Amino acid sequence: MKAHLLQRCWVTFSVYVIGIYASLLNGFLIKGSGHIPKSGPVMIASNHISAYDTIFLPWAVIRYNPLQMLWAPAKEELFEKTFQRIIYSSWGAFPVRRKRDVRAGRLLNDLLLDQKVMLFPEGTRHKDGQLGSGNRGVGKIIYDTRPAVIPTALIGLNRWKFPGFGQEAAVIFGAAVDFSDLFQFEDCKETHLLIVDRLMLAIAALLSGERSDYAGS
Repeated sequence: MKAHLLQRCWVTFSVYVIGIYASLLNGFLIKGSGHIPKSGPVMIASNHISAYDTIFLPWAVIRYNPLQMLWAPAKEELFEKTFQRIIYSSWGAFPVRRKRDVRAGRLLNDLLLDQKVMLFPEGTRHKDGQLGSGNRGVGKIIYDTRPAVIPTALIGLNRWKFPGFGQEAAVIFGAAVDFSDLFQFEDCKETHLLIVDRLMLAIAALLSGERSDYAGS
């Protein structure tokens, strides 16, 4: 799946509008953006603490990668209404059924041949800010596609109210996780769990290093 120039311009414009609210009217800080490769297949793998994650994380990525797409799977309920479906689809989101969705899985694998994709390995929000366990399916995706996997920590967004001003939060991007030793293992459930567990440890390390700097986190 490729995005035409008009769509990429629309996405870049949209995230900059969001960025005015996030980083100018509020204090949404972006750290470690240099870890995100400019090209090639990239998985932005983040903890999930708020509905705002899916709005402000694209700003943090595309701000330094203008005219690129950040594709994202999203629950199919968001696409039931026509207007919402048009908006979310224009921003690079695509629907995923709650149970195993073969079509969405194939699309993810295709995108991770050469595109940037945003995923939340926990599979659900943790509004208390605590990091949950990773979904084995994410380990399988990484094993099959082998993109640059960027561990990402979101902090403080679970405390934000809308509209609000002067609120503090941050996103921290870490260095790509090295799975080269695990890729030598058999393609099986145990290997996929080892992969996602390593990813979650990398996210946890980012959180533990930054969490105390943000009030209410």
